[in-house]
Amino acid sequence: MRLRVALFILVLSFTLAFGQVSYSIPEEMERGSLVCKIGQDLGLDFKRLKSGRARIHSGDSAEYIELNKDRGVLLIKERIDREMLCGETTPCALHLQMILENPMELFRITIEITDINDNAPCFASSETRFEISESAVVGSKFVLEKAIDADIGVNDLQSYTLNPANNFALKIENQADGGKKVEMVLQKPLDREQQNQISLLLTALDGGEPRKSGKMQITVNVLDANDNAPVFTKPVYKATITENSPMGTSVITVSASDKDGGSNGDISYAISNSKRRLSDLFQIDRKTGEVILIGELDYEKAKVFQIDIEAMDNGGLSDSSKIIIDITDVNDNSPQMKILSKSDAVSEDSPHNHVIAMLSVNDPDSERSGEVTCYINDDIPFKIQNTMNGFYSLVTDVALDREVASQYNITVTCSDKGVPPLSSSVTLTLQISDVNDNAPDFERSSYEAYIVENNTPGLSIFSVKARDADWNQNARVSYILEDSSVNGVPVSSYVSVSADSGVIHAVRSFDYEQIKDFHFRVKAQDGGSPPLSSNVTVKVLIQDQNDNPPQVLYPVQTGGSLVAEMVPRSADVGYLVTKVVAVDVDSGQNAWLSYKLQKATDRALFEVGLQNGEIRTIRGVTDKDAVKQRLAVIVEDNGQPSRSATVIVNVAVADSFPEVLSEFTDYTQDKEYNDNLTFYLVLALAVVSFLFITCLVVIISVKIYRWRQSRVLYHSNLPVIPYYPPRYSDTLGTGTLQHVYNYEVCRTNDSRKSDCKFGTVGSQNVLIMDPSSTGTMQRIQSEKNILDEPDSPLEQKPPNNDWRFTQGPRPGPSGPHMPYGTHIRWTPKSGTRATGGPEVAMGTGPWPQPPTEAEQLQALMAAANAVGEATATLGPGTMGLSTRYSPQFTLQHVPDYRQNVYIPGSTATLTSNPQQQQATAQQAAQQALPPPQQQQQVQSEPPKAAQTPASKKKSTKKEKK
Repeated sequence: MRLRVALFILVLSFTLAFGQVSYSIPEEMERGSLVCKIGQDLGLDFKRLKSGRARIHSGDSAEYIELNKDRGVLLIKERIDREMLCGETTPCALHLQMILENPMELFRITIEITDINDNAPCFASSETRFEISESAVVGSKFVLEKAIDADIGVNDLQSYTLNPANNFALKIENQADGGKKVEMVLQKPLDREQQNQISLLLTALDGGEPRKSGKMQITVNVLDANDNAPVFTKPVYKATITENSPMGTSVITVSASDKDGGSNGDISYAISNSKRRLSDLFQIDRKTGEVILIGELDYEKAKVFQIDIEAMDNGGLSDSSKIIIDITDVNDNSPQMKILSKSDAVSEDSPHNHVIAMLSVNDPDSERSGEVTCYINDDIPFKIQNTMNGFYSLVTDVALDREVASQYNITVTCSDKGVPPLSSSVTLTLQISDVNDNAPDFERSSYEAYIVENNTPGLSIFSVKARDADWNQNARVSYILEDSSVNGVPVSSYVSVSADSGVIHAVRSFDYEQIKDFHFRVKAQDGGSPPLSSNVTVKVLIQDQNDNPPQVLYPVQTGGSLVAEMVPRSADVGYLVTKVVAVDVDSGQNAWLSYKLQKATDRALFEVGLQNGEIRTIRGVTDKDAVKQRLAVIVEDNGQPSRSATVIVNVAVADSFPEVLSEFTDYTQDKEYNDNLTFYLVLALAVVSFLFITCLVVIISVKIYRWRQSRVLYHSNLPVIPYYPPRYSDTLGTGTLQHVYNYEVCRTNDSRKSDCKFGTVGSQNVLIMDPSSTGTMQRIQSEKNILDEPDSPLEQKPPNNDWRFTQGPRPGPSGPHMPYGTHIRWTPKSGTRATGGPEVAMGTGPWPQPPTEAEQLQALMAAANAVGEATATLGPGTMGLSTRYSPQFTLQHVPDYRQNVYIPGSTATLTSNPQQQQATAQQAAQQALPPPQQQQQVQSEPPKAAQTPASKKKSTKKEKK
């Protein structure tokens, strides 16, 4: 099949948004075949087709054509059968619309479908029979069944042939509707006796290339004579019927007559075959010829029907006629609406005539029933325009305002002009987008706020509120305090404004007496871009508070001189002595003052006016009244709570000035003296209190410190260094001091002090130490004070034999001549002590009475604390402890302790045996005791010197402990 494509471009209206093109293609093209290059023909590039989301709108017809946006062409989507699509309608065309967006464009495309010779002529039946009387005259006509060819034009049925053509010839007659009437005409008389049946072949040919044909076999039975054929009363019958007529409606009745009689005169009616299947819509009564409607009529599908009818008698003779039925239109179709494109939202600042949506409207009815008018609901800022035949645009009519309406429901209604009119509608929902076109609006044009003076900083005074009719971020309001000054001071130092809530806070405490009111401006600004703002004036009024006491202006109170009012003794009742004048810087009732007499030398003599403060006499002055009268007047305001001030008024009841002068001079001097005395007493009391508290704190601190030291020493793991009480005689003492005690102590390795010296005189029992160790050694001396008494019942005990060393292994200094001293030497950290020379000798003498176990424990704790400060290194061969109490004492006299004793610097560990210690102690006691005469001499000697005040204080404290 040859593809023939004809391109016709017909521009009906040339605008920026609309155009029309026409094409012609044959039917039965293969799927995917090219129809046209629509992009090239319309001047549209591929990008425009894609960006505009080009699409084909085909209406209610099937989608035979598709758009290829990549190539910009129209292709065959489904096979097109012209006969099925249009039937006999010519021309047969597809009406399409191509729609583009951004901006919206509409193009009308008309594609004409041309016919090809794809259908051969065909007969309804392949065989037909005729009963023809032999008496049929030459020229008798016999109507043959027409062939049907679905094609049109040259491809339609063109001619018939009849073979053989001995007795009959064909007669073809063109009809008004374009069809052909085929009749078989008798050319020569029939002779039944010669041939009672004749077989003929009727061939129908079309005009296509190649030509197609259809055949029907005709059998003619020759009958006896029936020489009159039926004849219709009219060659053409016309009828009219409305499209909504019900089935069974009688359309028309046709009639035919036959001059023959009998059975040859009986006529039957039938509808001839045609292209349209009229038998599905109409039916004719074979006897009466009445045509009845048996189907549904639709004016929109067919407006006129032509029915070929036939009347035939029993002899086989027939006649034909035509019925033309006109269909009357009825308004039975409402307008059909379809939304081609629409916008869901539009900005409120859109320009005039901005397109919102595009619609297509079609009414298949005819004449006025097919005329459509569209309109929208009232009171909305939109209008609808008819842009093309059957196409409408919805555009903006006036300026939009989202604050008036944020959403519109637009109902588009289309109505035809039929009777009664039919209509259809569609509703579009359109959102209005917000634009920052509204500034914040305060609730008031100005504000006034009140605050009481003496407020706390940060107090909330007032709040301003502004509303923005916009939406979302455009309606978010922030509050800003505009720059200004109040009395030369920036207003920001007075108040502040919360940016979010608009609450105004006081930055400082206000004083009504300094500022009574002030103004400032607050700006409200939204969050749009660009932001819009408005401002408002706020006036803050300070309310007075009763925070100032009355101030007395008269009489003036001075400290250096005394002012007195004189009242003569001859004054009568109501005599005006003076007037108290006072003011209050507060305002209102806080400044209303009242005067009262608080105290007076003689209350029966004077009174004070409640409102005016006038002091007057309430009785006559007598000689018995004192010259000096002292009045205390209290001035009180009316505030809540009230405040007051007191003024002293001195009144002199005298007739002469010298008398007054002498009296008030003494009074002034006494007053000054009393004032000075009071001041010194208060000062002394403060100093004594301070000293008492200081001493109390110091004593408590010392007590706590000593307690903590004792706890530390009690739990210490330091080596034990014994304590030896200085209580025995010294035979080598010279001078006035009969007892010389020499102490020599070497500290342990973990000592915390570098060096310390102390000594004591036997007669005074006073311990002298380095200041760094004062606390510990004084406590030891105070705790052992009882051992220093001359009448102590303690006696010396002999040394333990287990503590005796030979002269060889004894550490420390040795020799016959060892000097005596009244000090204790501490080994320095940097080295070891130097040993004494060979001339140093240890003395011998009686061993003093040993202390009790409690005293020993206290002594060991004190010694451990002192030894903890000793040097870190000791030289080899140096004895850690060497004590000389008297010349009679040697290293053999070592106290008996029931435990192992380690001596720092020595390689010996001394172990005591309890049984051996007890025996040796008794033996040593007998050897060490002097004769009775010596004991009495020793006891009679006064070894104790006079105590100093300091020593007495220490003794007193010890006794308290």
